Amino acid sequence: MNSVIQAVMAGLGQQDEANALIRLRDRLASRGVNAELRDNNTALMVHRPEPGLPVWVFVGYGGAYYSWQSAEQRHPVDDVEGAANILAEYIAK
Repeated sequence: MNSVIQAVMAGLGQQDEANALIRLRDRLASRGVNAELRDNNTALMVHRPEPGLPVWVFVGYGGAYYSWQSAEQRHPVDDVEGAANILAEYIAK
């Protein structure tokens, strides 16, 4: 595969990951959870309701999972509703 095709394919993968984070942000917002896209849409910063450090969420494992807490926590990207529920519970602790 030539370098141009590789660059295009990498860009498409990044766009898919960004779209997954956008869907999660929107789902969290519908629950009243404050989350914002960061670093050119490669990360989602989820704010806790109480003072504390935010939770950073990434798409990893080849675009298959949302991951947070140094990848100790993860959830499939094809279940945005479930990921939003788990994250909302996680930040409420």
